[in-house]
Amino acid sequence: MVTNSKEDFFSGLDSELNRLKDVGLYKNERVLASRQGAEVVCDDGRTLINLCANNYLGLSGEESMVRAAVEATEKFGYGLSSVRFICGTQTVHKELEAALSTFLGMEDTILYAAAFDANGGLFEPLFNEEDVIISDALNHASIIDGVRLCKAARLRYAHNDMADLETQLKAAAGKRHVVIVTDGVFSMDGTIAQLDRICDLADQYGALVMIDECHASGFMGATGRGTHEHHNVMGRVDIITGTLGKALGGAMGGFTAARREVIQTLRQKSRPYLFSNSLAPAIAGASLAVLQRLETSTELRDRLHANTAHFRAAISALGFTIKPGTHPVVPVMLFDAPVAQRFAARLYELGVLVTGFFYPVVPMGQARVRVQLSAAHTIEQLDTALAAFAQAGQELGLLTTKGAA
Repeated sequence: MVTNSKEDFFSGLDSELNRLKDVGLYKNERVLASRQGAEVVCDDGRTLINLCANNYLGLSGEESMVRAAVEATEKFGYGLSSVRFICGTQTVHKELEAALSTFLGMEDTILYAAAFDANGGLFEPLFNEEDVIISDALNHASIIDGVRLCKAARLRYAHNDMADLETQLKAAAGKRHVVIVTDGVFSMDGTIAQLDRICDLADQYGALVMIDECHASGFMGATGRGTHEHHNVMGRVDIITGTLGKALGGAMGGFTAARREVIQTLRQKSRPYLFSNSLAPAIAGASLAVLQRLETSTELRDRLHANTAHFRAAISALGFTIKPGTHPVVPVMLFDAPVAQRFAARLYELGVLVTGFFYPVVPMGQARVRVQLSAAHTIEQLDTALAAFAQAGQELGLLTTKGAA
């Protein structure tokens, strides 16, 4: 006799949701009633300084992006109603792939509907049980899921630990192909992978190198090409995945760039590419405009890094604990999940939009608010936000009087 019912299923979900709320792990969504930008209007009508978007170059709500998207829509239409290999490839897609290849210093590029799909569709077509994938322990969830879909053996190395990476490379001896997989920049900590040392180890042990550049493309490196430019290893990385949904415009869409043989194989076998509609023409056209702009000026990149240096120095002077580094992701460490939630809520009341991050998004006991700087922020806006951080920190007992001064 069947003892369970449909209601048991739904009541079980409801109980788990209530448990998440009770322990301070429930994630609420803020609703915006405006464009993305350095300031946003929320659905309650309040205007807030926005410190939690991936809008690194400040382009997401910029009028030039709107115009580029409208122009592409007027020329190519709203959508393709098709996948790429049937009748969903337009000239704008090929132009964008060529521009990304040139920008990244790679032979060829393939577009995906999202960066999650780029990572999800990468490994299974290229590697099998004869191969091994060696992955950083803190790699993005999309990499983890993509690797799970592949039959290759899996090894992990401790986060950003080159000695452990070498240990795993030695353990992988005898496999047909070995690929080292890492985020170029780790989104929760702002840590930049030691890509120069990774490439040296790859050369020593005959391994391939793959990096996810979602939090690097457009602003890392002297001309914004990414972590491989930042570490002066352009030409030594074999596969790059990334997104159009952060610095490069902020809508959606992902890509993989590599040698021609890799990209052609993905066009033939990568399931998210073969079975998903083509990227919307508006996104492709606007993303192409971003790359053209970045080829002519480093102004946005330079402004972003100046804002980052200003905020990092000031938030540390207030007495907050931050993860060290130079990246515009600035984790302000609060450690306790309910405290992070209360802190974010108080900052909202004070006119600053941030989000509390906690388990399982970050490890247990590592709760934080993650500040993300943008080229669109003014120094005045950042100083106003810093004053709010100081006030909320004092009110919640997170700062000493000396540190707050």
